[in-house]
Amino acid sequence: MFVIGLTGGLGSGKSTVAEMLRELGAVVLNADQIGHQVYAPGGPAYQEVVAAFGPQVLAADGSVDRRRLAGIVFQDPQALQRLNAITHPRIREGIRQRLRELASQGTRVAVVEAALLLEAGWDDLVDEVWVTVCPPEVAARRAAERSGISLEEALARVRAQMSNEERVRRAQVVINTDTDLAKTREQVEQEWARLMARLAPEGR
Repeated sequence: MFVIGLTGGLGSGKSTVAEMLRELGAVVLNADQIGHQVYAPGGPAYQEVVAAFGPQVLAADGSVDRRRLAGIVFQDPQALQRLNAITHPRIREGIRQRLRELASQGTRVAVVEAALLLEAGWDDLVDEVWVTVCPPEVAARRAAERSGISLEEALARVRAQMSNEERVRRAQVVINTDTDLAKTREQVEQEWARLMARLAPEGR
């Protein structure tokens, strides 16, 4: 099984590209969804997160309110470090487990969609890193429209992340999403065709 690690900053078009890859035949794992399971009541990180950040991060139903938690950790690098130390090993294990399951089911290509693929060191779980990039201002505008946060807050979050330059340096494939959907799809289809040609002789 060949594993693509798909990453990119907030508002960079990761999910759009992941959906295109799904349509082409890949099975997509979303690290965020695995993260939701890790945070859920009874999940492997739930008690530690509540102990570390207090009851103010809980919603009325007892689940972790990820927006409140984000509000805390995006303001405080030490808090973010503490949260990552609790959750990243659990999310990594969740990704590994799902990849093992997919391999045993005969999946040909799996995609791990993860904003923090490089920062968390999960890129050692994949065969190739694909990154989606667009200018920070474009990413912030998309994120603000999608999440209902202010443009200033979105821009601050985008700028707090790893730079596009660093992501591109560590990627094997770069998808430029500062364009229309048709051109983005064209890039994805070209890279998919290249990958299929590479995998064909190996019978993977």
